Amino acid sequence: MAAADLSQIVKAYDVRGVVPDQWDVPLARLFGAAFARVTDASAIVVGHDMRPSSPGLARAFAEGAAALGADVTEIGLCSTDQLYFASGELDRPGAMFTASHNPAQYNGIKMCRAGAAPVGQDTGLAEIRALVEEWSATGAPAPAATPGEITSRDTLADYAAYLLSLVEVASIRPLKVVVDAGNGMGGHTVPTVFSGLPLDVVPMYFELDGTFPNHEANPLDPANVVDLQARVVGEGADLGLAFDGDADRCFVIDENGAPVSPSAITALVAARELAKHGGEGTIIHNLITSWSVPEVVREHGGTPVRTRVGHSFIKEEMARSGAIFGGEHSAHYYFRDFWNADTGMLAALHVLAALGTQPEPLSALVAQYDRYTGSGEINSTVEDQSARLAALEAFYGERPDTTLDHLDGLTVTTPDWWLNVRASNTEPLLRLNVEARDQATTAKIRDEALALIRA
Repeated sequence: MAAADLSQIVKAYDVRGVVPDQWDVPLARLFGAAFARVTDASAIVVGHDMRPSSPGLARAFAEGAAALGADVTEIGLCSTDQLYFASGELDRPGAMFTASHNPAQYNGIKMCRAGAAPVGQDTGLAEIRALVEEWSATGAPAPAATPGEITSRDTLADYAAYLLSLVEVASIRPLKVVVDAGNGMGGHTVPTVFSGLPLDVVPMYFELDGTFPNHEANPLDPANVVDLQARVVGEGADLGLAFDGDADRCFVIDENGAPVSPSAITALVAARELAKHGGEGTIIHNLITSWSVPEVVREHGGTPVRTRVGHSFIKEEMARSGAIFGGEHSAHYYFRDFWNADTGMLAALHVLAALGTQPEPLSALVAQYDRYTGSGEINSTVEDQSARLAALEAFYGERPDTTLDHLDGLTVTTPDWWLNVRASNTEPLLRLNVEARDQATTAKIRDEALALIRA
């Protein structure tokens, strides 16, 4: 028989595709066996989200790993950061079955080594793929003389207690918070984490439903936070929180129903983490976060370090530099105290603590961290990406007081504005981000750059 073609589903950092068209239970079993072989672990932990296909895929993966001799702890329904907690706390490799914010017919696997260290193409994923392709053609590998045991364990209460040990929130003033779980795993984790805190929680779409009947569980798309924005204003709430499907990202809405930029949240949390660590430490930010972030980091005694876009680059730099915190424009927040892994829930607790220990509304609190105007990310379909990047470089390279760098695509920086244009890894797209000291300049540079990109 022919080997399975995994080129469409094995991505840079995870496995993701349509079930059962692109992958299914037998392939999940082979992935489990390959994961056990590549990590050479005596024990692993497996969790899954609320998608209809997740329990069966996760169980098959566990069976595949156990057949090769690994003991498997199944933690059942969980958020992705809850799986990272289990990997860190139990010090064993882990696998999370989720397709994050993708539509219902998708599923995937996010894998990590012991201590929540990421598994990507260069750190084991390529070897896992090669084994699955080989075994799909030749038959499953020979089982171990002694198969591993599969046991169950509930980690939700321990996960919540651990997060609450990292942020002081029990003594905050009472706050009313609207939470949109998007029918994803926030509906599972929020009730336990927020239990006992002085919060009046207004739940939206907490029913676990992997068909996403209300809206896509992707708060990065403004269309998916419209319900939350209206509810925050209607309830007279202090803030709103939106989680994505696997609840590893968290987006914040202020009391006026306005989205708070993830850059402002990064700066706010960075300031708090620096205070917690004695006013010194390294903070990671990717190159399309706001100028506000490195400014706030320096003002609070820290050292900002700029990276490429992508969680593997942030996690690598976190590990290399011993950074205490890292943040991305996409609302992924990484903490040294959380095994360098990303957790939207811990970022949300920081926002609640910051808001609840002072009298101002959230809009006033975050204003000090949101100092510039940005375009947001604008995608353009471009076949010849290198030619358009060269045209941009030629156009801006001639200007005085301008610096260019190529850390990730092309970044043009002047005293009053910056722009970055970078190519998508997976589609014929160029992605533009612009930030300036005022809205008029942002609009001018945005339109100028888009004219060159789309010429």
